[in-house]
Amino acid sequence: QVQVVESGGGLVQPGGSLRLSCSASGSIFSVGAMGWYRQTPGKQRELVASITGGGITNYADSVKGRFTISRDDPKNTVDLQMNSLKPEDTAVYYCNAEGYYSSSYSELEHFAAWGQGTQVIVSS
Repeated sequence: QVQVVESGGGLVQPGGSLRLSCSASGSIFSVGAMGWYRQTPGKQRELVASITGGGITNYADSVKGRFTISRDDPKNTVDLQMNSLKPEDTAVYYCNAEGYYSSSYSELEHFAAWGQGTQVIVSS
């Protein structure tokens, strides 16, 4: 099985910065795409940024130029550096990772796992 855990949320003033971190662990064979999503009450979860196994990044228009996604493959981690934060960035941020893990039968199985979410509040 694979577990995904986020950290780094909190309260920050508008214009400030936060760095979110996400770690995937378990019987991982390989990790492909990793991404950060966010959700506010009453709205659907939306993509914030993603990065493929080859390092290709994709950002929501609303965060381009302010957020940077990066990954550390040996550690199976993905970070989201958030600068120039705005009140509209307030949300619960979720990490997603997909890849393959070694099952109890020593077979490779695909996984797509979500973390539990971390709250980001941008407010003065």
